[in-house]
Amino acid sequence: MPTLPPAMLHLLAPFAPLFARRVWCHALVLVAGTVLAPGKRTVCAALRAMGLSRTPHWTRSHRVLNRAKWSSRAASRVLLGRLRQKSDKGCSGGCTLIG
Repeated sequence: MPTLPPAMLHLLAPFAPLFARRVWCHALVLVAGTVLAPGKRTVCAALRAMGLSRTPHWTRSHRVLNRAKWSSRAASRVLLGRLRQKSDKGCSGGCTLIG
């Protein structure tokens, strides 16, 4: 598995408790690949962007989205909390967070 930059790991760390440890490694690769992938944001495009299109067990990455037990609602709560923290720190005066 590719190693992600520390800054990206720091940003994604609050989401780690939402996934099992084995699944989290694949989720990190998918997030990084999705950011880097040109065009459509598919699992295959994310794997290609990370240089993993020819790995023998590429189907495991598809399972992150369709079989792994994680909650998109819990992930959205974490994301909203992070956005609130950032807006509280960066906005002096009049920022509105809509969501």
